[in-house]
Amino acid sequence: MAHLPDDNKRYKEVDYWNERYTTEHSYDWLGGFPKFQHLLEQHVKKEDSILMLGCGNSSLSGDMYSAGYHSIANVDYSSKCIETMSARHSDCPGMTWHEMDISRLSFPDASFDVVLEKATLDAILVEEKSPWEMSPQSASFLHKSLTEISRCLKAGGRFVSITFVSPLLRKRLYACREYDWSIRKYSYGEGFEYFVYVMTKGEELGPEDAALQEKRPQDHKPSDLFVHSETAEEFLCNIHL
Repeated sequence: MAHLPDDNKRYKEVDYWNERYTTEHSYDWLGGFPKFQHLLEQHVKKEDSILMLGCGNSSLSGDMYSAGYHSIANVDYSSKCIETMSARHSDCPGMTWHEMDISRLSFPDASFDVVLEKATLDAILVEEKSPWEMSPQSASFLHKSLTEISRCLKAGGRFVSITFVSPLLRKRLYACREYDWSIRKYSYGEGFEYFVYVMTKGEELGPEDAALQEKRPQDHKPSDLFVHSETAEEFLCNIHL
């Protein structure tokens, strides 16, 4: 709890993360790899080329490497994070580390079989309260990021998004024909449920997901828009996306 900021908006500031990564060794949002390994194994092959977005100081990349996933490119916009994690995993050939903004990925088109993020988008959307009334800045950043993710995926590639946010609120952000992918939802956790969304490049949205673009807030009860959380990070209690 020593690393919690005074204001949740600091989760969007690179200076906050650079400072935090100076003293914090590791932190895993939404649980570690063993919690959802059974789900990833259904959609990620050992030989896949993987892009890890907002890698932070999580043990996820290292744990996946130990499990046999040896082609992982990690990106984070914190220079301190990339410096630290690159040194920590210097003995892992095939694991690379890049300081990069996820809305401006510098990889060529169709570079990866899998793009994976765990709570990165949750942190980016920390100040938003509704998927129907996002700020122009957040909406633009999210659209650019999802467009970049789609661009970097190979045909048949998967974008795997791990979050605490329910389908009612999160699927609408992914359900866009422009991204050229289908959506499937899975979950894990005991006592509190976390969600894994798998978007497959080149597959069409199902009818229900395609219709999400037309729904409005009045289609749901106010209570539907509240998300409970038991995570240690306080900001997760305040994000409704």
